[in-house]
Amino acid sequence: MDNNETVEETHAPVGGAGARLRAAREAAGYDLEQVAAETRIPLRHLEAIEAGDFAALPSRTYAVGFSRTYAKTVGLDVDDILAQVRQELSAGHGDERGAPARFEPGDPARVPGRGLAWFAVLAALLLFAGIFAFYRSYFAPGLGPAPLRDETEQPVAAATDTPTEQVAAKPAGGPVVFTNEMEGTWVRFYDAADETLFEGIMAVGEKFTVPVGADTPQIRTGRPYAFAITVGGQPVPKLSEEDEIVSDVPVSAEALLARSAPDATPRPAPTATPAAQ
Repeated sequence: MDNNETVEETHAPVGGAGARLRAAREAAGYDLEQVAAETRIPLRHLEAIEAGDFAALPSRTYAVGFSRTYAKTVGLDVDDILAQVRQELSAGHGDERGAPARFEPGDPARVPGRGLAWFAVLAALLLFAGIFAFYRSYFAPGLGPAPLRDETEQPVAAATDTPTEQVAAKPAGGPVVFTNEMEGTWVRFYDAADETLFEGIMAVGEKFTVPVGADTPQIRTGRPYAFAITVGGQPVPKLSEEDEIVSDVPVSAEALLARSAPDATPRPAPTATPAAQ
């Protein structure tokens, strides 16, 4: 009886997204190892999805992305499964996190060190010095030294002053960095001559910086939603939120900024192949 209760608690609730995916997999005659090989989703993540334990996944992005791929593999309605997954996530199913450790004043390991105490004293002295300087300059300006130049004299413009209209605005842009947010994401970066800049499977957190001198850099991948993109350190929208193969998508700083600009001219959609990677 105890064993039966344990098995029931380790599976998703009846009718949950994980239970539906598991039932579809068993009806298709697949085992988890086959699904893992087909989708490139780690086995432990598939087990967590079937158990409805979305807290075992690194983030909400993983839960949605992996569930989408799983549903397509076993022939379920993708939109229906994703709607149920998002509902379970919003309701808190599988999304519980442990509470952070409380600060115990009696714990010697957490008492601020001597260096931090000296830093606090120095910061307080600087603060009082700033207040004193402000008081002297604002409330008692006559106490300071006399100015070296007659205040009635008109300042002479420097001969090297540059007219305002000649100052060119610094163009927007900067290095383009792609950061992978999903495990086992295949991608290829290449230039206008179809020369490969990078090709391979990127791990979670792995970054790729598009070479500055690359001629019309482009991308091909089956997970356009897996990459966080920044241009000059500023985030820009993802290439796509759909599970599709995109190809020949320009990824230069100018192209990505033009895609994210609100008044930009509509650009043609990226070439997509309906088959999953």
